[in-house]
Amino acid sequence: MAGAPVGVGIIGAGNISDQYLTNLTKFPDVRVLAIGDLLEDRAREQAAKYGVPTAGGVDAVLGNPDIEIVVNLTIPAVHVEVSESIIAAGKHVWSEKPIGVDRESSLGLLEKADAAGLRVGVAPDTVLGPGIQTAKRAISRGDIGRPLFAQTSFQWQGPEIFHPNPAFLYARGGGPLLDMGPYYVSALIHFFGPVAAVAALGLKGSETRRVQVGPQAGDEFPIEIPSTVSVLLQFEQGAQAQSLYSTDSPLFRHGVVEITGTEGTLVIPDPNTFGGDIRITRPLAEVVIPPAPVIQEIVEVPQEGVLVGRGLGLLDMARSIRADRPHVATGRFGYHVLDTLLSIEESVESRQFAQVTSTIDEIGSLTADFDPFAATL
Repeated sequence: MAGAPVGVGIIGAGNISDQYLTNLTKFPDVRVLAIGDLLEDRAREQAAKYGVPTAGGVDAVLGNPDIEIVVNLTIPAVHVEVSESIIAAGKHVWSEKPIGVDRESSLGLLEKADAAGLRVGVAPDTVLGPGIQTAKRAISRGDIGRPLFAQTSFQWQGPEIFHPNPAFLYARGGGPLLDMGPYYVSALIHFFGPVAAVAALGLKGSETRRVQVGPQAGDEFPIEIPSTVSVLLQFEQGAQAQSLYSTDSPLFRHGVVEITGTEGTLVIPDPNTFGGDIRITRPLAEVVIPPAPVIQEIVEVPQEGVLVGRGLGLLDMARSIRADRPHVATGRFGYHVLDTLLSIEESVESRQFAQVTSTIDEIGSLTADFDPFAATL
C-alpha cells in the first residue's frame, strides 16, 4: 500500500529473531505485524518483548492480509519448503542464508516466485552494511586501480569451546565452509562479480571431537565434513581469490579480507559484520633493502552510511517494492552464492576444478545516503 509502512511477518522465533526484531521494530518504513513459530509460546514471548501485535503458529503470519513480506528464520533444511509456503500465500520472502541446501529445489523456489510476480531476498545482508558498500564504492572509483585478486581467512579452533551441543556444526550441511562461507563469498561477488570456476582441497583435523562445555562436556562426536577447506575462486571478469575456512587452527583469525589492485591493497572489515575500519596500503615509493624497515603509505577510507545490523536487506527490499525497482540482495544472488559453495564441496570431493554453472547480472548497491531510520514511504 503506497504511503504506508510495509507490513512484515516473521516465521521462526529462535535466537536470530532477536537480531532482526531489534532493528525492524525501529525502521519507520516497515512494521512487524506478526510472529509465527511451531512453538507458539516462543512466538508469543518474542511478540511481547518487541511489541508485535500478533503471534502464534505459522498461519498467524501467512493468513494476515496486511503482511507483504515474510522473514524466513527457520533452519536451512526447511528454508525452501517454508519459502514456498510464503509464496503460495501471496507474499514476498526474505530468507536467512542459505536460500536452500540444494540447487534443484532452490531454483524451483525462484521459478515459483517469478511466476507469482513475487520477490525473494536472501541473507547475508552484512554485504549491504557501510563497511562493504564503502569499500565497493572505493573499488569502483579506481582507488586501488584494476582489481586483481583477493585473500580471505576464517580460522580458529572451533565452536565446541563454547557451544554445549556442537555436533550439528560438523555434520553434513555444516562446517566452516557452509556456515561462514556465505559471508565471504557474498562479499567477493560484490567486489568482483560472478564466480566462473572453483578449486578446493579439504581435510579433517581429527575424526572425532569432544564437547568442552555444558552437560555433555567430554562426550565425543564424529566429524562428517572437512573442518579445513582451502579454496581458489576464478571470477568471470578475470580476478581471482584465495580463501581459507578452518576450525582446526589454534590461531584465532576472523574477518581477513584483502583486495589487491594495481595501485594498492584494500583491507576491509569482517564480512560477518556491517562495518569497521577500511584502509588502503600503497606500493612502496622507493626500493627498500633489508634490514631497513619497510614503510608504506596507508590511507584510511572514511566509512559512509548508517551502521545498523540484520534487517537492512529486508528494508531495502521493502523500499524497492514500493518504488518498483530491483532490490540488492536478490534470490538470484543468493542462488549463485549457494551454487558456488556447492561447487566448492564438489571440488573437494573430486580434487578437480569445478565450473559454477549459474551467473548473475550486474549487482546493485546501496547509496551512501541510505538511511534506515528515515521515513521514506
